[in-house]
Amino acid sequence: MSWLLNLYETYESNLDQVGQIKKKYNGQEYTLLPISHTTQTAHIEVSITEDGEFHSATILDKSDANTLIPCTEDSANRAGSKIAPYPLHDKLSYVAGDFVAYGGAIKKEEPFSYYISQLKEWAESSNATAKVKSIYCYLKKRKLISDLVTAGILHVDANGKLIDTWDKKAESFLGEKPSIFSAVTGSQESAFVRFNVVSSDKILIKVWKDKEMYESFIKFYQDYLSDEDYCYVTGQVMPSTDKHANKIRNAGDKAKLISSNDTSGFTFRGRFNKADEVAKISYDVSQKAHNALKWLINKQGKMVDQRVFLVWGNDAEDIPDTVEDSYDIYSLNEIGTEKREITSYTNDEFAIKLAKAIDGYKNNLTTKADVNILILDSATTGRLAVLYYRNIQKDLYLNRLKNWHSSCVWEHRYRKDENNEFVKFFGAPSTRDIAFAAYGPNANEKVVKGLMERMLPCIVDGRNIPFDIVRSARERASNPVSMERWEWEKTLSIACALINKQEGYKVPLDKDNNDRDYLFGRLLAIADVLERSALDIKETRATNAIRYMNSFSKHPERTWNTIQASLQPYQARLGTKATYLSKLIDEVASKFTVEEFNNKPLSGKYLLGFYSQRHELYQKKNKSESVDQAIDTGEENLV
Repeated sequence: MSWLLNLYETYESNLDQVGQIKKKYNGQEYTLLPISHTTQTAHIEVSITEDGEFHSATILDKSDANTLIPCTEDSANRAGSKIAPYPLHDKLSYVAGDFVAYGGAIKKEEPFSYYISQLKEWAESSNATAKVKSIYCYLKKRKLISDLVTAGILHVDANGKLIDTWDKKAESFLGEKPSIFSAVTGSQESAFVRFNVVSSDKILIKVWKDKEMYESFIKFYQDYLSDEDYCYVTGQVMPSTDKHANKIRNAGDKAKLISSNDTSGFTFRGRFNKADEVAKISYDVSQKAHNALKWLINKQGKMVDQRVFLVWGNDAEDIPDTVEDSYDIYSLNEIGTEKREITSYTNDEFAIKLAKAIDGYKNNLTTKADVNILILDSATTGRLAVLYYRNIQKDLYLNRLKNWHSSCVWEHRYRKDENNEFVKFFGAPSTRDIAFAAYGPNANEKVVKGLMERMLPCIVDGRNIPFDIVRSARERASNPVSMERWEWEKTLSIACALINKQEGYKVPLDKDNNDRDYLFGRLLAIADVLERSALDIKETRATNAIRYMNSFSKHPERTWNTIQASLQPYQARLGTKATYLSKLIDEVASKFTVEEFNNKPLSGKYLLGFYSQRHELYQKKNKSESVDQAIDTGEENLV
């Protein structure tokens, strides 16, 4: 129950955000829902005058269709043929009193009678607003479809009945396809209608965005809640519920986190006879916790193949996420955005920038604040499960996050800035990028989300990265000819970061490191740079060192003989320009003992040696002198 309690507390900490409509990066709107409210996709917007007369109607664009509507426990959970009207906005079959007159099909009872009876109770209650009364006054006249047909919103056939589907017969009758058939999926009968009110001075009042309307229905509905009972979440006696929210991940999501609607012998197998013997949750807690969860997912959740990865704080929802890379950590905090690109390769400068970015979050949280980590996924369309939940003290969480971004580090060049230009950053890759490095960019989303979940304990608890993940990334990085250059460079830097998490090396070349695998990696890098220096600048083919890299990682001594032999034509072409690199090969090779220079397969440390040596050789000596110029002068230190 702790995740429900923390979501409930998050809602209570953000009451000022209730009803505030925000937009995501893709333009989609979302809000922290008031209790007793949900969202629906509306197709038709009808405006009513204060006197209860039809004013106008429009067909809604999909970008403006998401609508906040009041709901009851029954209407929020209605399915199939069950009649359970929403209190105000609803489908034509509910809100139109002349639905049957225009050929609308109903199975048993007329939904409108239930709808208008429920609306009448609200409109005549002490909590009703003038807007509710105006809408009720109009709808009880039973002429909504008639007015919509007159306004050209809905369309009827020669018999005066609503056209069911757009086909050749309808096309021959109407000609051009009306907008309503593009707006709805299926027939006109399935259209969802929302209402607005036009004031006496011609001002359009959007009822579904009106805070007064939210509060009016909440107060009205309090009298209809279930009897009070003990709430297992808060420990208080409050009106309880056994019907809980869906639409958690998106507007079309039918899966529920809490459900007990099966009484046929499958839900309460073994120990329980009734749902409330398992747990009792108050209506207020259920509504607020689920609404907070929906809001957080829309606001900052990461979703992969419908699996939700969410990190939030009880009193400050913005928290650096476990799935983000170091570049995101810099960017999300104002202190970290002063200079996104790390120009130095010293651990000190990186540590200072990372500490400033994370400490900025510490300052935004109260001393007692906790951090919550939640993973959700569904095995079926109706059931949503909590796969992982962790509530951790904020200082501990941020310190472990800092440790992860300070240890699983390497230089990366695959991110782009706001100008769509590649930037260099030094730090940890995101868990999603680790998945692509290990399994390729076309990896199945199920594989990706599985890896992202497996990486969580490595970040939050400091556990070792699973060996199979490191091995897969290392093997892909050792096979550059199977990828495009940009993909290989990205895979290589991520693989180096994963290996470095275990080895604790640094990006700058360690010339005193005589580890066998590290030295073999240095040799491969020098051979690559030497051959590349001899090729024409327009030549894009892979060097022999790169082509033989996979074989080199498995049989280094044998493959090195082949690579070194292939270097001779390029050494001859470069002439004296090859002197420095040739001497460097001899220098590195001399560090081997006779026993170490063998065909034993290389560990991931050879990639660290390869990257660091190549990085040093390709560093420009200054703004005007390239590596070729440095090689030409035979200078010993190219950096």
